[in-house]
Amino acid sequence: MSELIDIFRALADPTRLRVVALLREMELAIGELAVVLDQSQPRVSRHVRILVEAGIVERRREGSWVFLRIVSEGPVAEVIAQADNWPFSPRERRVIAHDARRLAAVRAERAAAAERYFAEHAAEWDAIRSRHVAESEVEAAMLAMMHNRRLGHLLDIGTGTGRMAEIFAPTARRITALDRSPEMLRIARAKLERQSVPVDLLQGDFLELPVADASIDSIVIHQALHFAHEPDRVIAEASRVLRGGGHLLIVDFAPHEDEELRTLAAHARLGFSDAQIRGWFASAGLLLETTQTLEGGTLAVKLWLGRRRSDQDHPPVSDGKQSKRLAA
Repeated sequence: MSELIDIFRALADPTRLRVVALLREMELAIGELAVVLDQSQPRVSRHVRILVEAGIVERRREGSWVFLRIVSEGPVAEVIAQADNWPFSPRERRVIAHDARRLAAVRAERAAAAERYFAEHAAEWDAIRSRHVAESEVEAAMLAMMHNRRLGHLLDIGTGTGRMAEIFAPTARRITALDRSPEMLRIARAKLERQSVPVDLLQGDFLELPVADASIDSIVIHQALHFAHEPDRVIAEASRVLRGGGHLLIVDFAPHEDEELRTLAAHARLGFSDAQIRGWFASAGLLLETTQTLEGGTLAVKLWLGRRRSDQDHPPVSDGKQSKRLAA
C-alpha cells in the first residue's frame, strides 16, 4: 500500500504528469525534457528526482548524458498503463498535445544529428564497405541463418547505428542494443525509437556486459569482434548471459592482411579463422552449429552461428569429430 501511496503522491503535480506523458512516448534526456516543457534544467531535475524516488522513472547514463524512462515492471507499470484513461480536463489535454508537438522537434534534432554524423564519416565507411560484399547480402544471409530460431530477447553487442536491432526487430520479442559509444547510442536511439518491440539501449563494454547471467535468448555481434584485443573473452562473456539453447551469431572477416584497417578503422584483429572461432566457442560452452563465407571484394565476410550448451547436450566431442559433424 505504501508503494502505491508514494506513486500517487509523486504523480500529484501537473509538471510531473507532463514528464510521465512525454516519457511514455520515448526515452529523453533531462535537457530534452527542459526544452519540451520550456522550463529550466534545475527545475526539471527536481521533478525527475521525485519521480525516480517514487520508482516511476529510472535513469540511464550514457557518457555525459542521462536518459530517463518509465519503469517497465511492478505496480508502476500497471498504473502508467492506464494513463490513457486518466480523467484529464480539456485544458490539461491541450497542454499534453502541445508538449507532443514540441517533442516532434526533439525527434527532428536527433535525426539531424544522426545525418550530420553519417555525412562526416561517410567516406571512411565507404572505404571499408568497398572491400567486401554488399551489406544487403550480408544482412540477407544473417536473417536466413537465424530463420526459424527463437530470437526472444535479442542482445545486439556493438549496435553502432542500430542496424542489426532494426532488421531483427520484426521477429524478436525484446531487444537490448549495447555500445560503448554514447554518440553511437544517440544515433541508434533516433533510428530505433519507433520499433514495434521494446528496445533498451545500454552503454557498456563487450568484456563486461551489464546483463544478468542466462537472461538472453539470442546474441548478434556484427562487425565488432575485430575491435577486441581479447576476442575469446568477448565470446565467453556473451556465453555467460545466454540461456541454455540460446544462439550467438558472429559476423566478421575471414583472416586477411589489410593492415590499413588498423589505422583506418582501429581494427585490433585482422579477421578470424573457423578454427579460432570453434576453439573459443568450445571453451565458452558453445557448440558451433554452422558457418558461411560470403566472397566479394578483397575481404571475405564470415558468419558463425553457435548455440549455448544445455543440459540435454552430450559432452563435448574432440575438434576432429566436431569438424566432421559440421561438414556433414
